[in-house]
Amino acid sequence: MQKNEEKSGEDAIASNLYAFTEANGAPQLAEAAHLAPQDLAEISELMNALARLREAELRLSEASRKYMRLSTQDMRALHYLIVAKRQGETVTPSMIAAHLRVSAASTTKLLGRLEKGGHIIRHIHPSDRRAFVIEITPETQASAQETVGRLQARRFSSAARLTSAERAVVTLFLDDMTEQISLKNADWAQEPSTS
Repeated sequence: MQKNEEKSGEDAIASNLYAFTEANGAPQLAEAAHLAPQDLAEISELMNALARLREAELRLSEASRKYMRLSTQDMRALHYLIVAKRQGETVTPSMIAAHLRVSAASTTKLLGRLEKGGHIIRHIHPSDRRAFVIEITPETQASAQETVGRLQARRFSSAARLTSAERAVVTLFLDDMTEQISLKNADWAQEPSTS
């Protein structure tokens, strides 16, 4: 019985992680002070919906990493290669390093792991014989598309079910929220100046 009570307590907490109530100081927030209780409840539900989406994305990412036996960085690199191939772009190690925001040495190790695992192929660059281009193997691309790709494609279905006006509102909201939580707006997250 106690386990069921614990589980329901966890569910109650998880389902209200982002609820704005007097208990967590919402009315003291300058942005929330003028809002009616109904507005606060609706905003809380929206924040919780975003949290559920983020949790679903994390679970999908974790499951795909386990299925393919790869790290998060490996998966990000492969995703980048899949998109590049779809767009007909040539990818170099330095492009992967820039995308992942890692050093050249870390990129070299990552590419070595992926090559050893049969996930990528390195070719001599067509216009610069001193450089390499990186390409995902057809087997790894097919595996990624059959698993993660199928689930990710369902996002398209969700967006397709919206009207044009609804998509515009959702896009505006997501872009605005992304801007609001950008690290450029967080002084505490900035690298200290060396000058």
